[in-house]
Amino acid sequence: MENFMTQVLHGYVRHKNPYHNDLHAADVTQTVHYMLCQQGLSNWLTDLEIFAALIAAIIHDFEHTGTTNNFHVMSRSETALLYNDRAVLENHHVSTAFRLMREDDANILFHLSKEEYREFRTLVIDMVLATDMSSHFQQIKSVKSLISHSDFSIDKSKALSLVLHCCDISHPSKAWNLHHKWTMLLMEEFFLQGDKEKALGLPYSPLCDRNTTLIADSQIGFIDFIVAPSFEVCGDMLEKIEEKYLTTRSSSVSESISEETPSAANKVSALDRKSQSLAGVLNSGADSDSSETAARSSDAGTSASSAPPSPKANPPFKTKIKRPWIQHLEENKKQWKERIHKDAELRAQLSVAPEDPDVDKSKSPKKIFV
Repeated sequence: MENFMTQVLHGYVRHKNPYHNDLHAADVTQTVHYMLCQQGLSNWLTDLEIFAALIAAIIHDFEHTGTTNNFHVMSRSETALLYNDRAVLENHHVSTAFRLMREDDANILFHLSKEEYREFRTLVIDMVLATDMSSHFQQIKSVKSLISHSDFSIDKSKALSLVLHCCDISHPSKAWNLHHKWTMLLMEEFFLQGDKEKALGLPYSPLCDRNTTLIADSQIGFIDFIVAPSFEVCGDMLEKIEEKYLTTRSSSVSESISEETPSAANKVSALDRKSQSLAGVLNSGADSDSSETAARSSDAGTSASSAPPSPKANPPFKTKIKRPWIQHLEENKKQWKERIHKDAELRAQLSVAPEDPDVDKSKSPKKIFV
């Protein structure tokens, strides 16, 4: 594993990118780890699936060139030719990573069976390819449709793909100091691409012209139309997954013990009812008196019950996951709006008093207030 990680590090620093480098990979991996451990997702997954999710996060931008897929296509790069202009970078990331894992000193998969290797490889490929922004809206639409069904069911590959995609674009959902730093690094990478496009006689890609791009405006749009909707769907999906997992586990435990003794089944059923009542009260924000009433009601049901109920009678769990990103998204959007306001004030000042010696006209508003 150490050799593998060392080679991955070399791949990330190869092009000396301001944004798509080893720090970005570490940031995304840490965010995926948070989703797995703090949002209950790991309960739903096998060890192999957790391993695949973390490796996918680590290598999702392996050997990134610091330029976009569109740049590769427009400049007719060798990478674009190799992957037929489709998900150029994403295909490169996952392909080169698996080539690395074939080397003896970096083979972290040697212990897997053929079936496990196939499962691992399929999951990693699906997750990394899903980070291609060209598939963003279709991905969100697909998961949103699944969530709306009463008989919710989702493929683990699809769920983990959305998690990685959200984590990949998650910097606006974090504290302002982190979000601002990541934004400026990404914009510098975009501007460097714009410089290359200008030198090659190509049109500027969106946000790549350092002289006209309005950073604050672009980030507000990114939050409103991309990040916030993605995290809303992801949060809803995680809640549905947790609810289904808890309900299924409760039914399985009830079935297992009911096969042993009726008295044991009575106890488990009573515990299920009590946990259901308390969970419902907690999720609805009820006060302590309501909690006590619910607990007493559950205890009364315990003494009144004389026969084990059918496991199918267990009501579904309702859960509410923590969504710390909501507050950060709102705070960061507020910060950008304040900067837009300051930009407007400075432009007005420059236009009203162009000869004022106290006004430094050489400073662009977007460069002062980013």
